[in-house]
Amino acid sequence: MTKPQGKLIVFSAPSGSGKTTIVKHLLTFPELKMAFSISATSRYMREGEINGKDYYFISAEEFQKKISENAFIEYEEVYKDNFYGTLKSEIERIWSEGKNVVFDIDVVGGLNIKKQFPEQALAVFVSPPSVEELERRLRFRQTECDEKISMRLEKAEREISRASEFDVILENHDLETAKQEAYDLVSKFVNA
Repeated sequence: MTKPQGKLIVFSAPSGSGKTTIVKHLLTFPELKMAFSISATSRYMREGEINGKDYYFISAEEFQKKISENAFIEYEEVYKDNFYGTLKSEIERIWSEGKNVVFDIDVVGGLNIKKQFPEQALAVFVSPPSVEELERRLRFRQTECDEKISMRLEKAEREISRASEFDVILENHDLETAKQEAYDLVSKFVNA
């Protein structure tokens, strides 16, 4: 990878915590000079998602080929044959545009990025009000079956236990407050 040119802002949280909403909000501020890091995944494309915008959707076989080619900064097999990862080429693309990279990524991936770029990365854990509220949000989405929701809730409990490993824990009890706090954190970091 080329010498880093920008900063890395990592938002991690259990699914349903609001991290995607917060990241989309931050991307509306040109003064932050941020671009979204599009992750690669082998999971199925959900209705309304666009390849190359929401994710780079590739097969599990193609994902494993890219792993063997050392094409990822970080990757994880979240569930069996369900991979997520950050391509080195994606970071280089954003840095070549003179922008900071913002990630909406799971906890393990976020901590891996922070470990590789300790000085350049701000790692933010978005904490949900409670596991019960998280379940309510996941059910409200109506995108997954009960079994998938149960798997996500089990994973959420493991992820919440790692929150203290992040630079900042951003509590999302009220979305508007969380958005403002996220803006303040990121603005201070990118302008430091």
